Amino acid sequence: MFEQFSLSNIWNNNGILISVVGYIVVFIALFLLTIIISYFQKVLQLKQRKKLKETGHRAADSDDLSISGEVSAAISTALFLHFQEKHDLENTVLTIKRIQRPYSPWSSKFYGLRDYPRK
Repeated sequence: MFEQFSLSNIWNNNGILISVVGYIVVFIALFLLTIIISYFQKVLQLKQRKKLKETGHRAADSDDLSISGEVSAAISTALFLHFQEKHDLENTVLTIKRIQRPYSPWSSKFYGLRDYPRK
């Protein structure tokens, strides 16, 4: 009913061909994904330039619309600090109460562990 494992079974049943095709499909998908991600920023800049032209800004043609990493970090830090101030001043006292619960086999880790049979 079941065949024994053998390298000749892989060679005779085209197992290597299936593996190679699988690797090729994965690498093509990763390559296409990198291309899409690299052009995503350019597409967003084109949309932004189009919006700026529609609103009447003249600098949309000549300016570089990209933002450096330092500027992005400064903006995100400012937003984080701004939203932190919105919270109420809360009391930082933490109270922990121990509750005695009756024993239940559902919460016992011992019953969750499985003994695997030895072969």
